[in-house]
Amino acid sequence: MSNKLPNDLINHLKEDPEFDIEAFVYKHEEEEKTNSIRINPLKSFDYTSLGIAGSIPWCTEGFYLKERPIFTLDPFFHAGCYYSQEASSMFLAHAIAQLSLADKPLKALDLCAAPGGKSTLLNAALHPQSLLVSNEIIKARVNILSDNLMRWGNPNVVVSNNDPSAFKHLPGYFDLLVVDAPCSGSGMFHKDHAAIDEWSLANVKLCSERQKRILAHSLDSLTQDGYLFYSTCSYSKEENEDIVDWLIDEWGMAPLSLSVDEAWGIDQTQSPLHGAHGYRFYPHKVGGEGFFFAVLQKKNEQTTFSRKKIKLDRNNAPQALAKNWLDMEGLYTFAHHDDLHVFPKLYEVDLKALQQVLYLKNAGTPIGKLTGKELVPSHDLALSVRILPDLPAIELELDEALNYLRKETVDPGVNTNNLKGWVLMRYQGVNLGWIKAMPNRINNYYPKELRIAVL
Repeated sequence: MSNKLPNDLINHLKEDPEFDIEAFVYKHEEEEKTNSIRINPLKSFDYTSLGIAGSIPWCTEGFYLKERPIFTLDPFFHAGCYYSQEASSMFLAHAIAQLSLADKPLKALDLCAAPGGKSTLLNAALHPQSLLVSNEIIKARVNILSDNLMRWGNPNVVVSNNDPSAFKHLPGYFDLLVVDAPCSGSGMFHKDHAAIDEWSLANVKLCSERQKRILAHSLDSLTQDGYLFYSTCSYSKEENEDIVDWLIDEWGMAPLSLSVDEAWGIDQTQSPLHGAHGYRFYPHKVGGEGFFFAVLQKKNEQTTFSRKKIKLDRNNAPQALAKNWLDMEGLYTFAHHDDLHVFPKLYEVDLKALQQVLYLKNAGTPIGKLTGKELVPSHDLALSVRILPDLPAIELELDEALNYLRKETVDPGVNTNNLKGWVLMRYQGVNLGWIKAMPNRINNYYPKELRIAVL
């Protein structure tokens, strides 16, 4: 592993006579890394306990940390109170605000979504009645995406595992398409020196071709006048500005500009053919890693997916049961095998449409399994932002909370009110998961696959 930057990359950056290559190289020789989080606005907790160093100027919920904590040992992390996200990539929040995309409900697709940073950002920044389809192309990465969105706690999300070509079957369906494209990764060199050894001009070319394929297969799903957010963590113009020019030439996309405070240190670039605006983040100029971002709007006419032929199946799921556990305003219940889910009623037909053309990993919030007329509550329900606040609960101290998150035996002594049945475990008012309180013992129902296994 080396921290010596590739000569081909250095020569490429030197083509800009105003680029400070010495400062760029020096920054990459430093071992100091920027640490940042983005808080979940729907889960209240004392985030100052994490050691806040300052605010991220382009994201209201983003904060720099004085040092990187051990997230594994923080109950707030496991409860979905915040997401550890690289600061530069939070720039999506600024674009959403600038374009007023949170003013009304819309349908958004995060095409290359794992591990979930941008999806959780979209879920927080867009209108609360929006629908988010969070897709991951690589099957092995879908579970971490689903887990992170489960922690975030909103029911208006569908998680899917599909090749971009599958979205051709939903023409003109989405109002916002987010493509954080797989790339050669040079923007991560400061954070991850191991990535340097994997970089080459041949890989840049390969990634550029892959990016075009991903975009070509998915752009039909964007409605006319819909927005494309395109981003990479690469410094190569072949993966950035050249792709923007290709989108304009081949797809008739219209580039848009955003107003950016000069004090933020973001480089505003123009593509070589059309002068389209792009936004570059360099670690020696901003508090973040390398990142490229561009916004385009679809102007060509686009045939639109029709929902008229979609027939809803008879829904035999009990609708009243969920009201004992959640605020069900605007939601309905449906069953998938033995699991009961809640999902926005506004998108009931949409869910049926998505099921017909996509492989779905999850839809909405699975709230538990039906056993007769009883519900065995799920971990997803415990972390839902819709869960009722007055359900039976036990407040834990830090050591007790970590013991619970390790899925170790829970001391019956914590049950000072002698509660019975399904009980929430909380840390500083935030739900962590379920126990079942029995007369002489407590059963720990924290999911085995999520437990703290390594300290």
